[in-house]
Amino acid sequence: MDTAAYQAFTTELTRRVGADGRFRGLVALGSMAARDYPPDDFSDHDFFVIAWPGHAETLRHERGWLPGAEDVALVFRETAHGLKVVYRDGHLLEFAVFDLEELSFARVNRYRVLLDKGGVTERMDARARDTAVELQRTAPDDAWLFGQWLTQVLVGMGRHARGEGLSGRARLDEAVRLFCLLLARHVPAPQASLLDGLDPVRRVERVYPRTGGELARALEGDSPGLARTLLRLAERELSHVPGFPRDGVAAVRARLEALHG
Repeated sequence: MDTAAYQAFTTELTRRVGADGRFRGLVALGSMAARDYPPDDFSDHDFFVIAWPGHAETLRHERGWLPGAEDVALVFRETAHGLKVVYRDGHLLEFAVFDLEELSFARVNRYRVLLDKGGVTERMDARARDTAVELQRTAPDDAWLFGQWLTQVLVGMGRHARGEGLSGRARLDEAVRLFCLLLARHVPAPQASLLDGLDPVRRVERVYPRTGGELARALEGDSPGLARTLLRLAERELSHVPGFPRDGVAAVRARLEALHG
């Protein structure tokens, strides 16, 4: 969906929600919010719709309020409040229907209120503050992150060597996520505001072009190559961090070479 079509969809969605008396508000999320970056040809529509009391569950089952509902190819209920919709042209919607009180279940960072018939902006601002506090409160310490990262690499390599390629790669993919968490925490970058606190892998290539590019290329290769890249990048980017597990990295590298040469 090109930029013009994307904006036209947003405009029509806003019009439909505004004209339907069951809706209290509409909140754009992620790239749809157009806060730190605009949507592009690969962006989906990610949003919350806020219903007046008594209407939320009905609206989760109805499709007629969506633009182009006749062209929907797939709909499924992802969570108690959230749905995913795929159109015949491949465009994706990810949205949740809440009443105002149910917004307490949501975690938000980038958002823009497109429609507010009462209390939506205030409640979204509060949820954003609460989300930031929750993420800070529950953030694991460096010792846990480094330990989990390194042992995921170790287990992933072992399972790959055993012939459990799928399980081994899943462990290494988790090691990538943990590495990105550590990178964002300890390596400043001019565009760090583009990173996503709810998904640490998002936009890493844009914020850290060299490291993100190397990691992305390694992900296209085999599992032993990805493991080697993770160890090398961690030593290059994170060895300045107090508590960096130098001996552990050396041990895992030796194990990797013993397994895969």
